[in-house]
Amino acid sequence: MKQARLNRLFAPSGHCFDVAIDHGMFNERSFLGGIEDMRSAIATIAAAAPDAIQLPPGTAKILQAIPGKTRPALVLRTDIANVYGTPLPATLFSEIIDRPVEQALTLDAACVVVNLLMLPGQPEVYRACIRNVNRLKRECDIYGMPLMVEPLVMQDNSKGGYMVDGNIDLILPLVRQAAELGADIIKADPCTQVEEYYRVIEIAQGLPVLVRGGGKVSDAEILDRTAALMKQGAKGIVYGRNVIQHARPGAITRALMQVVHEGASGAQALAGMGA
Repeated sequence: MKQARLNRLFAPSGHCFDVAIDHGMFNERSFLGGIEDMRSAIATIAAAAPDAIQLPPGTAKILQAIPGKTRPALVLRTDIANVYGTPLPATLFSEIIDRPVEQALTLDAACVVVNLLMLPGQPEVYRACIRNVNRLKRECDIYGMPLMVEPLVMQDNSKGGYMVDGNIDLILPLVRQAAELGADIIKADPCTQVEEYYRVIEIAQGLPVLVRGGGKVSDAEILDRTAALMKQGAKGIVYGRNVIQHARPGAITRALMQVVHEGASGAQALAGMGA
């Protein structure tokens, strides 16, 4: 049943910190910083005890091989796209893995995640993402698997590769579409004006919203931003590069857990990291 899996994903606080280590799925060299050795990366993050780790099928088994009952829950990445490099390939795609929910069940995942990409001038990629979400939705309902949809509004690739567009007027309708398509959880980007994020929470119609981390920033910035987002009603975060490319990934994970679950301010969490 979905609720049992959601209980594994969300802590008693009602919040979730999911560390994304699924970047290798996208065949982009720049995404591999900090995760060249996945066994080491997963062991380090798992030891810091976030609520979940987001992984592709090929490396999910490394997390699930960790003995004991306290390892983080698995969020399984179910789609592959070739949209992140520059220049772009002649043909773009977004494809879902074979029998995604069956694979998730076999791997004992608590949730599956899929992109809903909105790329300037690329309607076929968007259409493929809609098909992916629709295909997953019914399977997830049948098997009791929570569905996390990741609505991503991107800037023009000519600016140096697809980067997040923080325009809230573009984010809001895509988040709402993810909700209308049947998501159980929304994983959405922060907007340019962080103090407006309550509008994203509102448009999600009561679904839990987990906020993406985006590009790498300073410890103070990511902790302060996280605190501001949580105060506006976010139910948690899904951060990748700000954790896995950190000089002390375990320390930043624990600091972010303080913010997400204990309501610490950014300054308090930063002070707790020490030197």
